[in-house]
Amino acid sequence: MDTKIFSQEGKETGKMNLPESVFAVNWNADLVHEVVVSMQSNARAGTAHTKDRSEVRGGGRKPWKQKGTGRARHGSRRSPIWSGGGVTFGPRSEKDYSKKINKNVKAKALAITLSKKFADGELVLVDSLSFEQPKTATAKTLVTALAKGTGIKELITKRKNAALVVLGSRDENIEKSFANFGNMEVMQAKDISIVDLLTYKYVVVINPDVSMETLITRATKKGAKTTA
Repeated sequence: MDTKIFSQEGKETGKMNLPESVFAVNWNADLVHEVVVSMQSNARAGTAHTKDRSEVRGGGRKPWKQKGTGRARHGSRRSPIWSGGGVTFGPRSEKDYSKKINKNVKAKALAITLSKKFADGELVLVDSLSFEQPKTATAKTLVTALAKGTGIKELITKRKNAALVVLGSRDENIEKSFANFGNMEVMQAKDISIVDLLTYKYVVVINPDVSMETLITRATKKGAKTTA
């Protein structure tokens, strides 16, 4: 399975052979949904907390006597039906939202998502990228050149979640150059999840010899070596 590799000027420089075990996997919406829901649940902070009637202040004595006032009977101002009282069935911080994700299922979901991106033409490979210093204008020039060379105009026209830029290793100059782009995100290949891949329309892989190797290794048990 061959795919084109572009330079940062948007010109085709070669091709890369991608393994079918990672980039030709049939779409499985149920499995992907299961993993996405599990990952989102694991990311929940679970800090929302309300106090029940035993935790709110006040209400140490009976508001008024039981009989003879003509009013309804009440035993405490902490009651949930009182303003300032406890909350019934509110969120509690001790609740655990985490869900277990099988490693093989997680790896397969990554392969399925990568295959979907590849099949839809939403995977763009760039041979290399280096900025001498952080500069938004340089990053904008790169995106414009890629949009023109690949024919993907949405790289520069899509206002939200346009592209995820994947690096083989951390590069602060690249990260800072794209920091002002509200529709793009820069991440390392080792940190990318299927939630990230599905959030952004296009995936721009920088230095694919390294980045792809990392993604393929994560999406398979042993990984497969790519050849340019």
